[in-house]
Amino acid sequence: MCGMSAASTAEEERLNETPSTTRIEALSDGVFAIVLTLMVFQIRIPNISSGDAQQMLWPQLLRQWPEFYSYVISFLLVGIYWVAHHNMYHLIRKSTRPLMWMNLIFLMFVAFVPYSVALVGRYDQIQRMMVLYGVHLTIISGLLYMQWWYVTRRHNLVGGRLNQKYVKSMDFKILAAPGVYMLAIGASFINVRWSKLLYILTIVLYLLPSHMDRIIHER
Repeated sequence: MCGMSAASTAEEERLNETPSTTRIEALSDGVFAIVLTLMVFQIRIPNISSGDAQQMLWPQLLRQWPEFYSYVISFLLVGIYWVAHHNMYHLIRKSTRPLMWMNLIFLMFVAFVPYSVALVGRYDQIQRMMVLYGVHLTIISGLLYMQWWYVTRRHNLVGGRLNQKYVKSMDFKILAAPGVYMLAIGASFINVRWSKLLYILTIVLYLLPSHMDRIIHER
């Protein structure tokens, strides 16, 4: 009887435990890996006969520069989201059902990136495509920030006490991107090329070292 009681108590404790983030991280890494791989398939191989390839291949490849641009920019931006997601979940020690669903919706929009890449690569001179691309990336950033806000403000799901400077630094890192995306959308109404340059600025902002990076290394 004592053995059965102890087993029952252990089972109850296991059921009452708050789920860890292991499954969330595994699913997220898998989705990110697939998305990063699929994007390269949006670059079309030139349809040129072998007889004309000697003269026409390089000019055709040069005409495809918008596809290469959208691939490189999008690959780096998705990589930045993966790094931010990794750093965030490195701090989270337990999860909840709302957090799981927020992350799932976040991944749904991340998985849609290859489609946006294909549109921008093929219709890069159409201003509406740059708006669609910017709105898509803004939604992804917003969903990422929603998770960060939830685990640090709504529910304290992080391990240990976070320095408020770190929290604010993370806020800035996540919210800086939508700000630049809005500028890029606005610039597209004036000149599509300016819009493209602003997306590059987003990558530069994230690659620059910050207070947040120093705290992560200290931890």
